[in-house]
Amino acid sequence: METGRVLGAGAVLVALVVLRAHPAGGEEPSGELRMGEAECQYLNGTQRVRYVQRYIHNREQYAHFDSDVGLHVADNPLGEIQAKHYNSQTQFMEHRPAEVDTFCRHNYEVLTPFLTERKVQPKVRVTPMQSSSLPQIKRLACYVTGFYPAEVEVKWFHNEWEDTERVVSTDVIPNGDWTYQVLVILETTPQRGDTYTCQVEHVSLQHPVRQRWELQSDSTRSKMLMGVGGFALGLIFLALGLGLYVRKKVSGGTLGGGPGMKTHQPDFIPYFSFPEQEIEMHQDNYPNGVHWPPLRRLFSLR
Repeated sequence: METGRVLGAGAVLVALVVLRAHPAGGEEPSGELRMGEAECQYLNGTQRVRYVQRYIHNREQYAHFDSDVGLHVADNPLGEIQAKHYNSQTQFMEHRPAEVDTFCRHNYEVLTPFLTERKVQPKVRVTPMQSSSLPQIKRLACYVTGFYPAEVEVKWFHNEWEDTERVVSTDVIPNGDWTYQVLVILETTPQRGDTYTCQVEHVSLQHPVRQRWELQSDSTRSKMLMGVGGFALGLIFLALGLGLYVRKKVSGGTLGGGPGMKTHQPDFIPYFSFPEQEIEMHQDNYPNGVHWPPLRRLFSLR
């Protein structure tokens, strides 16, 4: 585990929205937002843990509990009343210090394999990019996708020499499924005989991944197009042959009976192949054994 601070690991966000009745005259209803946020801050794993619970009203934090202080602290005049009320609840306050262990440290052990130790290898693809007005290739794009965690290093090499002057990169973009992607472009006009290599380094890889690209000659391109065309033509003839064969068997073949007898095929129950379930930061998707703080206490406003 790297030395550093991890904010909000296992954080919980709960919102309570109270809408008042529609006023007369068809005016738009007003609303209140009361929200509680529980936050764990870790330093050197669980060597030092700080637990903070924030109380928010209409996007303004009015009070918070800090385990380092051991009390609720007011952040504005409204919070002074609430902090005093919370601190006066003896039974409630007796359990507050223990939440560093029962909530933060416990969830750290449960979630560490799921969060900080999760590693997904990147997929690397290099493609040429043509100008919108000219057929000539002006850029080479290296697409690095599907990796986790987000830290990644992408380099371009021209004839095995690293090129840093003509490289443009996007920010690392989250895909929404706990993986990331990045696009790194080499601005160059490729020359025949030269090699261009995109190298990706990531914590999930034992060795860097290198994707090489070369400008193809006209003869090589023609051979490749002929091969693709022949393959597609073969698939068409294969499909036609299979169609005629199946039609003959169904209408007058000998499968399961004599000539002229129609065969009955069993009804197959359809099945579905689900992709890997997307991982969302939602309470229902955490591993079993995760503890949640008593957020119902947040809304005992008086």
